[in-house]
Amino acid sequence: MADKKALHDELEALQAELVAIQHAYAQERRSAVIVLEGWDAAGKGGLIRRIAWVLDPRHLTVWPIKAPNAVERDELWLQRFWRRIPGAGEIAIFDRSWYGRVLVEPIEGLISAQSCERAYDEINAFERTLVDNDVRLVKLFLDIGADTQLERFRSRYANPAKRWKITADDIRNRARWQDYEQAYARMFERCSTAATPWTRIDANHKKKARVAAMRHIVAALGEGIDLTATPAVDPVVERFMAASD
Repeated sequence: MADKKALHDELEALQAELVAIQHAYAQERRSAVIVLEGWDAAGKGGLIRRIAWVLDPRHLTVWPIKAPNAVERDELWLQRFWRRIPGAGEIAIFDRSWYGRVLVEPIEGLISAQSCERAYDEINAFERTLVDNDVRLVKLFLDIGADTQLERFRSRYANPAKRWKITADDIRNRARWQDYEQAYARMFERCSTAATPWTRIDANHKKKARVAAMRHIVAALGEGIDLTATPAVDPVVERFMAASD
């Protein structure tokens, strides 16, 4: 119980820091992208909820990335992600991302080996462009073992309120576990750069994983940000408050 309370208290403290960081980003017209990848049932949704429910929705967007639609399939493949990059003062969370190009698409035979090979360089150039234009980029991979995944699948199936969370795609992906292991290894090798590194989070324990992920997000987004600075006040508000004394 003591460990559970300590994790809860630390998570709340990190959430408060993240709120302050978001206010600073909005005030200073900064932007950030948080990319979440990982195994099915690794806890991406739970982590996103712990981030999103404390932040101002006016400056936050969560993008659940699925297969491209008919229009997007006729475009350059990165085009749909460029449209989702946040503007000044905004933060975006990607629940899966452009990394599908080197993960699910080649494994499912949707693109050629040549297109997949080219995509590593395209992704690195895309991300380098973001950071060169002062977009803070955080990439987290939630890692679990096959036994943990099976246990979570069983738990979801046993609970009617959560049964919708397990899909035929999850079962098909699990059958190709080794293919995904290899694809993830190549992703880390090819696309974890000094400017845009991947961080792996041990997500076999959900509460510990959420705290570990939040620690990293707060540290990465808060680096170089003065959270003690007094925010500017709109002159109209300032005059009103002065007159109301």
